Amino acid sequence: MFPFLSDLINYLFGTSIMLPFPMFGFMVALAFIAAHYFFVLEMKRKEQLGLLSPFNETVVKGAKASVMELASNALFGFILGFKLLEAVLHYDELTANPQTFILSARGNWLGGLLLAAILTYLKYREAEKNRLPEPQKVVEKVHPFQLVGTMTFIAAIGGILGAKLFDMVEDLPRLIEHPIDTIMSGSGLSIYGGLIVGGGSVLYYARKKGLKPIHVADACMPALMMAYGIGRIGCQLSGDGDWGMPNDAPMPQWLSFLPDWMWAFDYPGNVLGINLQEDFTRMGLVSITGKAWPTPFYETVMALIIFGILWGFRKKIHVPGVMLSLYLIFNGIERLIIEQIRINPKYDVFGLAATQAEIIATLFLLLGLFGVYYFTKKHKQSIV
Repeated sequence: MFPFLSDLINYLFGTSIMLPFPMFGFMVALAFIAAHYFFVLEMKRKEQLGLLSPFNETVVKGAKASVMELASNALFGFILGFKLLEAVLHYDELTANPQTFILSARGNWLGGLLLAAILTYLKYREAEKNRLPEPQKVVEKVHPFQLVGTMTFIAAIGGILGAKLFDMVEDLPRLIEHPIDTIMSGSGLSIYGGLIVGGGSVLYYARKKGLKPIHVADACMPALMMAYGIGRIGCQLSGDGDWGMPNDAPMPQWLSFLPDWMWAFDYPGNVLGINLQEDFTRMGLVSITGKAWPTPFYETVMALIIFGILWGFRKKIHVPGVMLSLYLIFNGIERLIIEQIRINPKYDVFGLAATQAEIIATLFLLLGLFGVYYFTKKHKQSIV
């Protein structure tokens, strides 16, 4: 497996470099870049169709740097310098376990204070350079697609917080037994938590900016599915624990042309340092081969197929809300399928055992089906 980006580079090119970039984090970054690209394309198309409109925003130019601006630069500089100099001075420890290193409280005060002073000064000099005798209020036209960068940032922060929150709720015993370790751990993230909190934050921001959330949501759905597929590549390459249940069955003859790892895989050298055979035994699962269903790979394939469908049909869907509803339907179906071979804790729901993901996926599916009916009916009534 390739816990870090340098592991993959060394495998492909025979090098022996060490880079402190976790593979999963690297793929998540690529996922956000790809999502940003397709989101911008759709936002521009929505504006050309007249579904989203540019708006005027008043900005003040020529004013001196405010206390808040200087303070925010100082805070950002301190945090960055605090970690950065510590990482440079203890590079071996960083590369050995970057997640623990980054999320820990350790750092270098000198580096923090130095970079805080530098960024504060640069912000002050920039404001002074553009300062006018009398600050002026200027009205600027803002196009909706220009907000995508901010939306992506909001989605990233909200997504991480939501993913962590839902993961902690999903495994309360672990949170109660080891609260600090669980909260500060870089592992353990719930994709649905990230989707709900991150997506909700973006739609709230869009509404505050005067955009119609339904059109923003429709524009975002194909990009969101693309990002999910790329993110799951990171899960597969790093072996982050998202593999499935034991799979000792031989590969069917009609699939024999595929590599063995696409059917069953033991994730050697995974980022968690787990031996699957031992882990299965610990959980009371029977496994002869110590191999699991490579569920992240399957999710990548399904997500990219769904993205292709949504992207291919986006220009033929003229009812606001239907694209969002289709995303919910496909997302729900995909997750319900994959949960059949995933290892996740189950809850008792009206006498039925279901995982957190199955519960949310079912709600997504039902909400999506209702959405297609509701939005289509609403659209027909509006044109009568």
